Amino acid sequence: MFAGVPDSLLKHLCAHLHDNWNGRHIITANEGNAIALAAGFHMATGSLGAVYMQNSGLGNCVNPLTSLTDPDVYSIPLLLIIGWRGEPGIKDEPQHVKQGRITRDLLEILDIPHWILNGKSDWQIILQEIFSAIKDRSAPVALLIQKDTFEPHTTQQTFQYGSNKKYTLKREDALSEILDLVNPHDLIISTTGKTSRELFELREKRGEYQRDFLTVGSMGHASSIALGVAMGRRDRRVICLDGDGALLMHMGALPVIGNIENTNNIDSKTPSNLIHIVLNNAAYESVGGQPTVAGKMNMDLLSRSCGYKNYHLAYDINSLKKCWMDISRRHQGPNMLEIQIATGSRQDLGRPTTTPMENKNAFMKNAFANV
Repeated sequence: MFAGVPDSLLKHLCAHLHDNWNGRHIITANEGNAIALAAGFHMATGSLGAVYMQNSGLGNCVNPLTSLTDPDVYSIPLLLIIGWRGEPGIKDEPQHVKQGRITRDLLEILDIPHWILNGKSDWQIILQEIFSAIKDRSAPVALLIQKDTFEPHTTQQTFQYGSNKKYTLKREDALSEILDLVNPHDLIISTTGKTSRELFELREKRGEYQRDFLTVGSMGHASSIALGVAMGRRDRRVICLDGDGALLMHMGALPVIGNIENTNNIDSKTPSNLIHIVLNNAAYESVGGQPTVAGKMNMDLLSRSCGYKNYHLAYDINSLKKCWMDISRRHQGPNMLEIQIATGSRQDLGRPTTTPMENKNAFMKNAFANV
């Protein structure tokens, strides 16, 4: 059984699994989920599970690797297939550099033997050594995947995104309209991936100074960052631009966001001006377009059950404008705005040209400004 979270270095593997592995390929919300899923599968069948991830995902599964599958605990065999972003000597984005540099050290600290695989490797010998080690250890081992290891594989099937509705609104068009609608003093936090890349380029195209916080890493945590900002600046409207895959990865943040006002500490109450926008294309678009389960979810019931005061749904520019008018008239929050968007982006989409530190400083300068 294969389980995991898609990664750009593993997208051809994921496409192959999608075509050939039928019901035993599960895309999970986060990497820790995948470790636990593979552990349960092994205990029920005696068979081996394989968990794939980007190396940044190691942080999400340190706990189950040390307290569930480790030889000193339950000793559960497992194959980790890890895309090695930020590999030393290979140019990559800033958020991958530190993780890439410490990936092998982290595996050694976790006592997980690992092998490196690239397009020139004698993969048959490597796999023989790996499966021999798994059998001897009855514990996890890892396979580090270097860039361009796998041959291209274009899936022969249609990804099922969980909804029969054809979404037509492009994410970049939705973001452009949001920039038209927001107040210049609003504080915007955007999620990792193409959302932040498009937002950055839209600001550049408009000749506007960069003042949004672009969460280039830390997938799934943009909403909690936005909550912290909202608690710190109650006099400013705070807008979180989230993605469906990121929302799923750490969905436990939602009931915390929705219920802080019910705590006994008056200083921790959520301000009414937190707007959580979920750009939902039911896909991990930034790493290959693999499907998420978000197309099958009822975001209205989800958000309200988590304590959000209002839910709004947009699927084109007109409905987006109407939703924004409704949100602007309401004085209670937090609000959730789901925008159903199509997959796809410009081929020439670039990346932020500012460093993460420059981005943080620009955002803080904006956040500290008195309005």
